[in-house]
Amino acid sequence: MKDLPDPRGVRPATRIQAPPAAFGIDSLIALAVGMAVVACLYFASAVLIPITLAILLSFLVAPLVDALARLRLGHVASVFAAVLVSVSVIGLLGTLIATQLSDLAAGMPRYQATIQHKMETVHSVTIGKLDRFAGAAGQALQRVTSDPLPAEPPRGSASPGTAHAPAAVPVEVREPMPTPFELARRVLSPAISPLETAFIVFVVMIVILLQRDDLRDRAIRLFGSRDLHRTTTVMDEAAGRLSRYFVSQLGVNAGVGVVIGTGLFLIGVPSPILWGILAALLRLVPYVGIWISATLATALAAAVSPGWAMAIGSLALFATVELLVGQVVEPLLYGHSTGLSPFSVVVAAIFWSWIWGPIGLILSTPLTLCLLVLGRHVRRLEFLDVLLGDQPALTPIENFYQRALAGDPDEAIEQAEILLRDRSLSTYYDEVAIKGLQLAANDVERGSVTAAQLARIESTTNDLVDGLDGYEDEEPAPPVVEETLSAISPVGAAERSGDR
Repeated sequence: MKDLPDPRGVRPATRIQAPPAAFGIDSLIALAVGMAVVACLYFASAVLIPITLAILLSFLVAPLVDALARLRLGHVASVFAAVLVSVSVIGLLGTLIATQLSDLAAGMPRYQATIQHKMETVHSVTIGKLDRFAGAAGQALQRVTSDPLPAEPPRGSASPGTAHAPAAVPVEVREPMPTPFELARRVLSPAISPLETAFIVFVVMIVILLQRDDLRDRAIRLFGSRDLHRTTTVMDEAAGRLSRYFVSQLGVNAGVGVVIGTGLFLIGVPSPILWGILAALLRLVPYVGIWISATLATALAAAVSPGWAMAIGSLALFATVELLVGQVVEPLLYGHSTGLSPFSVVVAAIFWSWIWGPIGLILSTPLTLCLLVLGRHVRRLEFLDVLLGDQPALTPIENFYQRALAGDPDEAIEQAEILLRDRSLSTYYDEVAIKGLQLAANDVERGSVTAAQLARIESTTNDLVDGLDGYEDEEPAPPVVEETLSAISPVGAAERSGDR
């Protein structure tokens, strides 16, 4: 290993600082713009939510419009036919959900005795034990207390000051019977606002689909007519990623709903179609959606079954299906991820649900995906790619040097073992370790490395060499399995070719 110069013999380099005034102004402007954007998103949610829903739904319906247009139906006819199909599917799902809920409510009296027995069992196991513990603790405390507790006066006894107070007279207020119009207003008023929002969303979506090419050209003129190549690349990548994401999610969620519904039917859970539809819909909520539906279905199974086998089987069904879909089906269909890191998906879900409520929670992933595309192609927004993307923030060389500076040989060895899967040991030393030590030598020459840091670099490097001593210096075999999976995955292959 190349000997590094002693930093004590090197004159510290002069620190270079940016002009404080310019840096402060830029930071304040960026902070003000960010706060203004968040405030607009929060206070203009009533306007922005329908428009955002319409834009994202247009990406979902656009492939169907293109397929119908290839059948020579015409652009306008294709748009209205695709919207009609979408409305029909939504209406069918709503009808199925209402029917299943009605059947479930009608069958509840049959399970009343089982539900009551289960609730008593759960109460005796949990709250009953707490009550007995609290009673025993109270008796023990009363025995060790010197002053006895004052006896409560019997109910109905009056105090001396109120001996002659008149007795209260109960008053019963009877409301008149509601008219048919009033009854209809009470029933329909909660549904007016969602129906109004849905109508606005579909109208805006139809307009977007009809004027798709014109809106694309206007967006190019507005955001980047001087750089048509970059603007077109950004828009094509965003549209392609969103369309693939929505279509893949639609297919996967529909399959999950069918499997869950069929499995619950075989287990014997009431209203299996309802739980299959809820599993498919709630899966749009990142990470927690499928488990919400699993909790509801398992609770119903536990309530209606005399034993616990139905509840355990239902929970095992959800866990097995989600494990297979998340670890096998989704990576096979559209790659290992959408390009977002798991941490950014969770943070985005929290942020958008705070801004827009439940709708924001559902839209968090596609909206964050759009921000990621902007961060990859717009230089001033590059920090979004670093914060949200799943690509490593540091190169292997920088990662090696950073771990050496921190004195963490374990993570340096772990990173080396990952890199050795597709390269030989000598290649790793030449391309990563030696170049990382060259970065250290450059910092030593500038005087920015202390003696303690230099000792940590030397110790980490020695531990790394000792940890990799058992590896043979030979090229690894090519990954045949991954190439085969890529060949049979058209969606993932299309996405990878688009990324290139």
